[in-house]
Amino acid sequence: MRSTPFVLVTAVAASLVLAGCSSSDSGSGSTDAATSAAATFDPTTIAKDETIAALLPEKIATAGTLIVGSDTTYAPAEYIDEDGTTPIGYDVDLAKALGAVLGLKVEVQTATFASIIPAIGSKYDIGVSSFTINSDREQQVNMISYFSAGEAYAVQAGNPNTVDASDICGLTVGVQTGTVEDEELDAASAQCVADGKKAIEPLKYDHQSDVTTALVGGKVDLMYADSPIISYAIAQTGGQLEQLGDVFATAPQGVVVAKDDAALTEAVQKALQKLIDSGDYTKVLTAWGNEAGAVTTAELNPTVS
Repeated sequence: MRSTPFVLVTAVAASLVLAGCSSSDSGSGSTDAATSAAATFDPTTIAKDETIAALLPEKIATAGTLIVGSDTTYAPAEYIDEDGTTPIGYDVDLAKALGAVLGLKVEVQTATFASIIPAIGSKYDIGVSSFTINSDREQQVNMISYFSAGEAYAVQAGNPNTVDASDICGLTVGVQTGTVEDEELDAASAQCVADGKKAIEPLKYDHQSDVTTALVGGKVDLMYADSPIISYAIAQTGGQLEQLGDVFATAPQGVVVAKDDAALTEAVQKALQKLIDSGDYTKVLTAWGNEAGAVTTAELNPTVS
């Protein structure tokens, strides 16, 4: 659920040397991520920080539960375990860790991605769902940086349609609805037409898992998503997919808090920074094979392009 102006994406993509399956650059350890469901985080290992917890708004402190909105179809960041009900993933574990510092239980509620931000501060206390930080979102909500990820393409193994990452005009491209890749794809298609080329035919799905299935089944020529998600999809499909080119457009992702909730924003920011400083944050990411995306500062509304 990424974001970078497509002008930059096009410029970077044009310079890519096609690398087949470039797992070393993916920003995600696919093998670890594919097998780490049993290693989800135990929040009882983290003690409550009374000083940080005291910053919580009275309503949340009294309720004793932090309600988190998350699109649980985006493995390995957030998805449903094999039992069909339990949310797992590194974002889920980080949300639980935040709750532990704040002395709160954490309830992760599944939502479609596009519906989360409009419901922050009403239905959900915070959103943790691989939200790339961009200026448009920062106008709507507060965003606290906690992870860094890039974007990537995937094709069927062997690239049977001979897709060129530097020119995706005229292709059928799978993408998840509401992500910034979705927005970028629309802009890219318009640019293709302006350049006298065929428009991109987007095939949009509410769930990332359906995008992956479409690529495996040959319904799309190309899949476009965050680099950890591409890496995980490759691992989970048993060699049926491969990454096309290198990771590009690396940018921060953020925990989402209501714009007018200064108290909760401060509490979450300080709790996240404590997890980073204590090393617990790195333990969570390492368990899921995504330590390459670690950041050192939980920055509030960082300046982004």
